[in-house]
Amino acid sequence: MDTREDSGSGDAGSWRHYGQSDLPRPLNAALEAFAERGYDGTSIREIASRAGLSVPGLYHHYPSKQALLVSLTTTVLQDLLDRSRQAISEAGPSPSERFDAVVESLLRFHMFRRDQAFVASTEMRSMEPEARRAFVALRDEQQRMIDEIVDDGVADGTFGTPFPKDASRAVTTMCVAVASWYRPDGSLSPDEIVRRYLLVARNAVGAP
Repeated sequence: MDTREDSGSGDAGSWRHYGQSDLPRPLNAALEAFAERGYDGTSIREIASRAGLSVPGLYHHYPSKQALLVSLTTTVLQDLLDRSRQAISEAGPSPSERFDAVVESLLRFHMFRRDQAFVASTEMRSMEPEARRAFVALRDEQQRMIDEIVDDGVADGTFGTPFPKDASRAVTTMCVAVASWYRPDGSLSPDEIVRRYLLVARNAVGAP
């Protein structure tokens, strides 16, 4: 399986495939700057320069630095949600099959979109209240996917954890943390990381 090739969004298994990010230039420039300097340490002039735009030209598309952050993080989470939904829809009907699919989707996203995931996670603190609420709602939607699968697995005896909500949140936290340490030139391939972490995740929910 070549996880580094992109694929059409409607193709079976395309949720596993990652090519170059297709963010608009201003958002890609904001991503690079926020990842390097943080939101507070980045000026709108620097983002404009990285995007090859004048400051007025940047403001034509995004009226503020906050608008750039909101658009970037919303785009990131929507991509994650779309991939997770596709992974679940293509998995088998059992809780264990759906669980493996959504966990693998989370892991691959946080490996191949690690800068995007990192900025979305760390810069939630820089969002204005309304934007933060909308961001948290999207994040909670992702968490509910796993919660519901684990609940289904506990109900039919597939999973043995006595603490399904705690277990599902622990699994999510573990997957998200991959973005903080994964490197393409590391000693473990993406497929090997997925294999190992699936075993850990299954243990967390009490899979046999």
